[in-house]
Amino acid sequence: MTALKDLMLAQIAHSGPVSIASFMGDALMHPQYGYYATRDPFGAAGDFTTAPEISQMFGELIGLALAQTWLDQGAPAPVTLAELGPGRGTLMADILRATASVPGFHAAAKVHFVETSPALRKLQAEAVPHANWHDHIDSLPDAPLLLVANEFFDALPIRQFIRAGQGWRERVVGAQDGQLAFGLSDAAPLAQLAHRLADTKDGDLVEYCPALAGIVGAMTQRICAHGGAALIVDYGDWQSLGDTLQALSGHAPVNPLDAPGDADLTAHVDFAAIAAHASPAAYSRLTTQGVFLERLGITARAQKLATRLKGDALASHVAAHRRLTHPTEMGDLFKVMALYPATAMPPPGLES
Repeated sequence: MTALKDLMLAQIAHSGPVSIASFMGDALMHPQYGYYATRDPFGAAGDFTTAPEISQMFGELIGLALAQTWLDQGAPAPVTLAELGPGRGTLMADILRATASVPGFHAAAKVHFVETSPALRKLQAEAVPHANWHDHIDSLPDAPLLLVANEFFDALPIRQFIRAGQGWRERVVGAQDGQLAFGLSDAAPLAQLAHRLADTKDGDLVEYCPALAGIVGAMTQRICAHGGAALIVDYGDWQSLGDTLQALSGHAPVNPLDAPGDADLTAHVDFAAIAAHASPAAYSRLTTQGVFLERLGITARAQKLATRLKGDALASHVAAHRRLTHPTEMGDLFKVMALYPATAMPPPGLES
């Protein structure tokens, strides 16, 4: 039992079951007991490892792709170089190191982080001291935008709905025998899922992210008005179908309801939903992370770095390259999509 679980049970006893989105929001970001608000969850000592923590090559190639996009669009200045959910700041530090030799880029780029966790902001300030911090994407400068969101959308709270005739029953979190438990609401029509009646059947579960539309809209408003691009890298697929809510603690899966606040909660990203809210910006074809990184030259970069390594360091480097790109590891599970002006080309490594 966690302190946050006690609070949730008390709230449910007073007001009734809550949506999974409400449960996730509290479990991840409660100001006193939330998972991200209280710890550094990354790396071997944490609960999961992201691509920037696996190898510097990931951030280097992302940075060069963004810098090339900046050059292709006329090198506007100033330009907002932003990251959503920047973790320890490792990805941005690698981006900045890789782009240091691009003429004029660092002079033009102003780094902005969208991060609500005080614990993670401290780590980010150590990695990128000159960054600017925001609680919400809406407060980013109204200027050309080069943005990366790596494993950001998967942590946004979702709601889950199960098809029931021409309506939907929401999966909710309630209480049973003194423990948190899943339950179902009564069936009702749902406007935001009306389009899913055509490709689902009774009993199918669909996930819906309430915050996604506003975040994508804030990106595309700046990109369409001023130029730039957003690179979204996450695990998921073209369309949501089935229960993908998962919890990790100590790099192992656990029951999402067992210890809220002590485990990371995520869900697979519905890239079709991102595309649906991208207009009037263009969106790239959904591409696997492995193919994207290979197109950007990760194997050549890995071979160059390998010449300076031997022994355990070399073995670790080879394993990192495989983990990022191989289809049975992160290569196929993670996908990449870019948002960019309809009059421009997609960033390097991606197709329109």
